[in-house]
Amino acid sequence: MSQPPPQQGGPPGEQEGFGAPFEPQPGVYGAPVPPQPQPGPYGQPSQPQSQPGPYGQSPQPQSQPGPYGQPSRPPYGYPQPPTVPYGHPGSPPSSSPDGPSGGGRSRGRVAALVAAVLAGVLVIGAGVWFAVGGDDADDGKPVAKESAAPKKPGPGVTPAAGADELNKGRKDGEAKVRWVDRNGVDLPQGGARVRGPWFTGDIVAKAMYRTASGHSAEDGTRKWSLRLPADVCAAPTLPSPDGKVVIGLRADTSDGAPCDRLQMIDLTTGKAGWTATVERTGMQDGLSHIVMAINGDVVTVGRTTLTDAYRISDGEHLWGTLPGTCQPYGLTSGDIALAAVDCRKRPSDDDVGDEEVRRIDPATGRTVWTYKVKKGWKVDRFYSVDPPVVSLRQGELNEKWAIALLNPDGTYRAQPVPGKESFEVQCGEPGENLDDCIGAAADSDTLYLATKPAAGAERELTNSVVAFDLSTGKAKWKVPAPPAQTLHPMRVENGQVLLYLTPPPPTKEALNGGGIMALGPQGGALRPVLRHPASAAKAVIGLFDPTVRFVGGRSLISSGYITAETDEEEMDLRTMIAFGD
Repeated sequence: MSQPPPQQGGPPGEQEGFGAPFEPQPGVYGAPVPPQPQPGPYGQPSQPQSQPGPYGQSPQPQSQPGPYGQPSRPPYGYPQPPTVPYGHPGSPPSSSPDGPSGGGRSRGRVAALVAAVLAGVLVIGAGVWFAVGGDDADDGKPVAKESAAPKKPGPGVTPAAGADELNKGRKDGEAKVRWVDRNGVDLPQGGARVRGPWFTGDIVAKAMYRTASGHSAEDGTRKWSLRLPADVCAAPTLPSPDGKVVIGLRADTSDGAPCDRLQMIDLTTGKAGWTATVERTGMQDGLSHIVMAINGDVVTVGRTTLTDAYRISDGEHLWGTLPGTCQPYGLTSGDIALAAVDCRKRPSDDDVGDEEVRRIDPATGRTVWTYKVKKGWKVDRFYSVDPPVVSLRQGELNEKWAIALLNPDGTYRAQPVPGKESFEVQCGEPGENLDDCIGAAADSDTLYLATKPAAGAERELTNSVVAFDLSTGKAKWKVPAPPAQTLHPMRVENGQVLLYLTPPPPTKEALNGGGIMALGPQGGALRPVLRHPASAAKAVIGLFDPTVRFVGGRSLISSGYITAETDEEEMDLRTMIAFGD
């Protein structure tokens, strides 16, 4: 990864790094920050301890330009969408992040190219606007169990295998496939992106296109379905501790409608709550590339010019434009609210202005501490919030990449020394949520990073995980993935880093199905935590743009984008696969 020059006023003799940040502001909000809970999956804000649920929260792994600006696709061995007009590899095959409006009877050339490499994906059932009930899938019958198949596919379409079939041939020591969810919704041309999933109690919920739905985390059956009046265009990575979420909707169903409507949803019941319209502050406030986050009872809606905050319990607007020229444009979800802050003099400035990382009080917008980023660099993502680990980018194409390791009070700590290694952390779409990455995790003294996959001895892609000392930035150890498989750090738990191990590609015999692995603080041999059955390897590989979640001994892999060449294939696509005993 690239190393930015030291910031003026940095530590004496420092050869690499960002230098010293501004001093924390005086008073109680400038005081050192006490220890906080460990970051959640993929180095993201931790899930509140009081929130139940059989799965951990984790962001959607999607593609992002790799080190040295080389575009790269997620090394999962999963099919990925073609490049679209965004100019960003891995973007969804549509004219907008959520697909165009309208019916989906004709898929067109782009969808045909995508479908050529798809085997299954994730979707939700449609319902009645602001009501629990009716669904577009199969006369309202659940589609999570093998016995509840979707409507009969057309000629030449082979129904996707369910849990019973995927468990055939399961070996000793391998977890069973608990349930498989299939799509049952006709989508617009090019398909649609899935927001979530979110977990609360025994419900796993998601939102896509013009629908939100909740499923049983135990067996996958659909518990509720809620029809929405327009396309879902933004959503936070995590729900609130009491199981509520606020999503962004487009103003109407026309193409290019602004993402300015907010809708609160109770994930336990599926009932819709308050709505609000985000007011534009001027022509520069385009209300696109929305960054949403939830911190306790507060939801924030960030974009290029500013951030608005609302109380989730009643929808009250808490704050908007803050004093001064510096404005946050995105926050992290969870126990700690870290903000990316833009300090350009005018929103219309073409040049990248000064940027900052701030910890803020989400209820008031007040600053707790500030770290000033080296001029010309911009905040890219947050790989961890406790301790703060910040990804920074520079250049028109984000071709330069660096990582800043901070102390809990926001002061500069160190920077990873990559040596000859190239690393790859995969995140969501550019300009969207800042806390949705996989491939990085951290605890109080170690950062774990996935290397960029490269061809191994048999010309199959494989990678390694490298551990860095947070105080010095130096590498401590390196552990390779098995041949033809890749490892991706998720989170640190009980002193061990949990990693997702992908199954081998379909061109190689699946001797194992991957699963959840663990490494101790000294590295060493990979320890299996939950083995996915080899019999389900091809089904897992077929999930499109996948999300991996694990907690309480169970794992869930779901698709992040839904599309197929025909309606029949689209309706029968696998969308989620749950593992565990």
